[in-house]
Amino acid sequence: MTTEPAIIPQPPAFYKDALAIGTVKLASRFNLAPLAGYTNLPFRLSIRELGGVGLCTTDLVNARAIVDGLQKTMMLLATSPAERPLFVQIFGSKAHEMVGAAKWLVERGLADGIDINMGCPVRKVVKTGGGSSMMCDTTGATVDLVRQVVEAVQVPVSVKMRLGWDDDNLSAPYFAREFEKVGVTAVTIHGRTREQGFAGGVNHDGIRRVVEAVEKIPVFGNGDVRSVADAARMISDTGCHGIAIGRGALANPWVFRQFDSWVRTGDPGPRGTYAERLAFMRLHLRRLVEWKGSEKYGCVHFRKVATWYTKALRFPKKVQQRLVMLSGLTEFEEIIAPFASGPAPDGWTEYDTQQAQIAVPAGPISHW
Repeated sequence: MTTEPAIIPQPPAFYKDALAIGTVKLASRFNLAPLAGYTNLPFRLSIRELGGVGLCTTDLVNARAIVDGLQKTMMLLATSPAERPLFVQIFGSKAHEMVGAAKWLVERGLADGIDINMGCPVRKVVKTGGGSSMMCDTTGATVDLVRQVVEAVQVPVSVKMRLGWDDDNLSAPYFAREFEKVGVTAVTIHGRTREQGFAGGVNHDGIRRVVEAVEKIPVFGNGDVRSVADAARMISDTGCHGIAIGRGALANPWVFRQFDSWVRTGDPGPRGTYAERLAFMRLHLRRLVEWKGSEKYGCVHFRKVATWYTKALRFPKKVQQRLVMLSGLTEFEEIIAPFASGPAPDGWTEYDTQQAQIAVPAGPISHW
């Protein structure tokens, strides 16, 4: 039985105002944050169709691989007019490669904006001088690299970064201020340090310091926002101009529509019904198969997100185990058939404020 939520935090008034990143106007102040291995074209397009998304950003993409034209990288750059505006996130430590990649993307119309990754904590990225390691620079090289990218393209350039390398080196406010000076049009801050990885709480005070460090450009807060209460707290604590949502979108693909409705009307309304969730999962799988050009490899890619769906849908453990080993579309339909024709599980509610947090799988996920 569905009941209206009893208490809903009030959205800040200024969130109703239009927001832009440079020349790119956003439909809302809630963006899909890049998640390596997850925010590919099938997921982005499916999210877009639900409504409420301000901006989508691709997986992080190796700048050198773009310049070299690697086939696997080209797949990561697949896009559709229906998902625009789209920013492409690139990473690397060499200015000529980053500039070359940015120009290549813009010349081919693949990006409405370029996002520079300075947040990835993964060792294989950091050891090359990219990702979070760029926040340790004291020579001016990082700022100069970003300046060169900004000057090389006629589209907005943004930066996504963490608070710093560790608690003793919270360099994000400094970099945000310097990036604005060289023409960066927006900054997204994941409220953890590289040392934290994906553990521990998000430092709202650290995000606020970044907001206060810039003069005009928007700062998007990022990290652990999965409910209206989380969003209200992030905005109140940090003063951020918008929010980038990653894992919260995997747990609840309707989160953007709900947040945008909350801002416009004061009521987030329902997330997807049980039947809509099943339909979204089916659509996502079929788009993965189309994107990969192979039923086998589309299903292999789907295995990564299967646990997120089974948690939210409250499938039995044995069903989850079958989905994470999925090998074909016919098998998929057989697995979900009993749920597609039956009622939602006991306790299911369409209102997220009744269930503040949807359970999400434990374990590491690349989120930057």
